Amino acid sequence: MELRWRRNLFILWIGAFFCAMAYTLSIPFIPIFLQEDLGIHSGLEAWSGITFSVSFLASAVIAPFWGSLADKYGRKPMLLRSGLSLSAVYFLNYFVNDPYTFIVVRVLQGLMAGYIPASMALVSTNTPEKHVGYALSVMSTATAAGSILGPLFGGMLSHWVGTRECFLASGFVVLISAVIAVVGVKEVHHKKAGARPSVFQDIKQAAANKQLLSIFGLTILVATSVMILEPLLTIYVVQIGGSAKGASLSSGIIFSAAGVATVIMGSRWGIIGQRIGYDKTLLIGLIGGGIGNLLQLAVHSLIGFGVLRFSYGLFFAAVYPALSALIVKASDADFRGRAMSLNQTSNQLGMMIGPLIGGFLGGLVGIHSVFLLTGCALLLAAGVLQLNMRKQMKQISAE
Repeated sequence: MELRWRRNLFILWIGAFFCAMAYTLSIPFIPIFLQEDLGIHSGLEAWSGITFSVSFLASAVIAPFWGSLADKYGRKPMLLRSGLSLSAVYFLNYFVNDPYTFIVVRVLQGLMAGYIPASMALVSTNTPEKHVGYALSVMSTATAAGSILGPLFGGMLSHWVGTRECFLASGFVVLISAVIAVVGVKEVHHKKAGARPSVFQDIKQAAANKQLLSIFGLTILVATSVMILEPLLTIYVVQIGGSAKGASLSSGIIFSAAGVATVIMGSRWGIIGQRIGYDKTLLIGLIGGGIGNLLQLAVHSLIGFGVLRFSYGLFFAAVYPALSALIVKASDADFRGRAMSLNQTSNQLGMMIGPLIGGFLGGLVGIHSVFLLTGCALLLAAGVLQLNMRKQMKQISAE
């Protein structure tokens, strides 16, 4: 058991790394693709927001279904299913010539997604209880590491040969993730006897758990705060001094800054969380993320913006591992996989809402207002979390 979970962690880390790299090779440069390849010049912020959001809406709708199949057949088949189908969809993007077809393909991409959530669920269910928090923190560094190299290579590829070719590269890279899942992962899957509860019953069971509900709410907020800037960063790079020609390369470097910080701090936050509690590390991450967003109001240079995104990432690296660990803590072992799937739905809802808000607000009142809104929302969430922690401490003292 000890050897198997560590081996799985190592292999799944590599698979998640390539999957995240495939995503960030092409998706961050959607605004450039819309403008240069698909001819969108008016309302670019709104179009960017919509094309980002539709994929996450589709993923949010389908996530409980994939979670149900994972409970029935295991997480490893879901890794294979997602890896192969995502590869095919990335290749389809290469042949798109109008924005409406692009939206349809983006919906397909959302429906087929799920490699990284399946990896996280497999780690959480096939790792000894005392090591789960650490293992999830290590997994978070895989997506962060992929998110470092993806924008860098994607930015260079887009700059040299065009954004359209980035989709081909994404397709080949995510195919590697599928092969890794087939060859390397060893899953112990215990299929339950009897009928599996429906998605509605899962939601009803989760709704009766106030702690889980609060985590899902925080997941939506956190995902919204991350994705609200996704369709705007490339545009913002041009606004603060980057050339339109070099925007893909400059934004790729800046996208990577937060990923570098997450690789540096991701596993460390997992160790800190085991020592001081994941609710406290979550609080630190939310406060750091909120302040980091507000400080971006005062920065108007590419170098300063990159340094600030890196500093923001050092603190925000604590958030996702802490949320995953708190779900493990708040859910029974037999419900944990389904709780992870519901949390994935929450995450996808936030990732859908964020680009829509960011795209429309960025076009209407400017990108700086988005930094202000995001920073205030994260600090407000930190305040609510602090109040809940104090209530829990009072209840423990009273008992």
